Amino acid sequence: MSTFQDLGSLLLVRGADELEHAGGTLYVHLHRVAKRLRSLGGSETLVLAGLAHAAYGTDGFPTHLFDWHDERPVLEAVIGPEAELLVYRYGACERETTWRDLAEHSTVTDRFTGTSEELTSAELRDFIDLTIVNELDVLDHAPDLKPKLHAFLTEQIPRWQSLASPAVLADAHRALEL
Repeated sequence: MSTFQDLGSLLLVRGADELEHAGGTLYVHLHRVAKRLRSLGGSETLVLAGLAHAAYGTDGFPTHLFDWHDERPVLEAVIGPEAELLVYRYGACERETTWRDLAEHSTVTDRFTGTSEELTSAELRDFIDLTIVNELDVLDHAPDLKPKLHAFLTEQIPRWQSLASPAVLADAHRALEL
């Protein structure tokens, strides 16, 4: 069995298919994000992180499948340390203090611990690609959120253009009609 399949099975065991999310269940959303990242040329690490990105909950989706404090080794054993760290950073990100100025400061504020961490350019690219692809999927599948999310992304994507991969940026421009 592949790592991707192992992770999919683990997400089912943890109940991802029973949680409502934009366009169906969390499980379906996670798969769409991973598939989109793969289609845009994302690395295997990024694709695995895409499939698990809500494992610890997020600032916008507080329900979690794993406890960030005690169960990080469980997820790491399945997807590896690099993908798990990206999942952790994504879930722990305090969006209000991080997203707007990320291109200027390269710093992610951790909502769990209150600490901040400066990311390398490669770490930033994966973080931003995951963020954009996730938000585009929500935009595509949550009609009630579309006006507010579209406006936010239309304002935010230009701020992130120096951070995102060309393929993800092009996908965002297409989806937002920028």
